[in-house]
Amino acid sequence: MLILAIDTSTKVGTVALYSEEKGTVGEITINSNSNHSETIMGAIDSLFKLTNMNIKEVDTVAVSIGPGSFTGIRIGVGLAKGLAFSLKKSIVGINELEVIAMLANSEGENIKIMPMIDARKSRVYYSLYIKNKMGKLNSELGYLDGEISDFLPKYKNDKIIFVGDGAIAYKNEIQEIMGENAVFLSKALSLPRALILAELSLEKEKDNLITLEPFYISKTQAEREKIEKNKKV
Repeated sequence: MLILAIDTSTKVGTVALYSEEKGTVGEITINSNSNHSETIMGAIDSLFKLTNMNIKEVDTVAVSIGPGSFTGIRIGVGLAKGLAFSLKKSIVGINELEVIAMLANSEGENIKIMPMIDARKSRVYYSLYIKNKMGKLNSELGYLDGEISDFLPKYKNDKIIFVGDGAIAYKNEIQEIMGENAVFLSKALSLPRALILAELSLEKEKDNLITLEPFYISKTQAEREKIEKNKKV
């Protein structure tokens, strides 16, 4: 089985080809100020050219459904659904926080991992996972968003690995609250990887192409403004 994985939920755009039999076929990651709409199709084209593969060989399209950048999520999900439809292939949607949590490759049992995606102004999308000795993640919280100073103090006595661009952006704030209980990965190891997305898709049920939707957690700016406007009426 050949999987094409697409992740544009954060500032990082990453695509990969993964073979269930061989493992990694190829991966391209772009971390720039360019809009994903300008780079992601070019990255996919380059991926197939560099690996000498044909897009018709793909069996499944895996895509990050968010949370993260509203625009980025829409681009990735829309592209994945379009490719799956035109190629008549299956599609699998994966939560971005689960993808990021898998970056924490520490050995041991009952390791706590908190993936964070920057939502600006000290707000993050986050979750809390416990990784067992087999490397499997168990969610403790579900998927949430909030200000670091509001939710993190309740975990100050727990040793936690923080990962993701939210952990990088607010490292000082996290350390002020957690002290030595906060563990961080390097910036290079904190970037989302489409290969992880592809591997996770092997364990998930296929999604319905029509009903698969982005997962935002919080409302868009337009939705928030509409709610505030209705309150004044």
